Amino acid sequence: MSSIKKFQVTFDCAEPERVARFWCEVLGYVAPPPPAGFATWDDFNLSLPAEQRDSWFACSDPSGVGPRMYFQRVPEGKVVKNRLHLDVRVATGLVGEERLAALEAECARLVALGAVRERLLAADEENESCIAMRDVEGNEFCLD
Repeated sequence: MSSIKKFQVTFDCAEPERVARFWCEVLGYVAPPPPAGFATWDDFNLSLPAEQRDSWFACSDPSGVGPRMYFQRVPEGKVVKNRLHLDVRVATGLVGEERLAALEAECARLVALGAVRERLLAADEENESCIAMRDVEGNEFCLD
């Protein structure tokens, strides 16, 4: 049997730090301290050639359990639906009205951070309700 591998989730985006800080708020993740020798990330960025400034940012689960998230600047914008998305588990184990209330409360919090609510996917015979959303750059995710 092979060992379990750690992985990171990488987002292509236009504004890495902005998107990373959004996901820090969503997930309770933290941004790393600036590199050694720099008081702030702004100081670090100013030390780089202009074309490399603000080209990436990362954040991680402070408990060390969840994957690291890495955000890299790319020149092209998002043009099609994601082939992969995150399900943010905010109502695990809840059903019916209690689940809907938990989903709606988290949706309202994330909309205030810049997310966009797409639609409620109502419960059916196989699945519980969830809310389809988009982050600050339009990447799809679900509140589950």
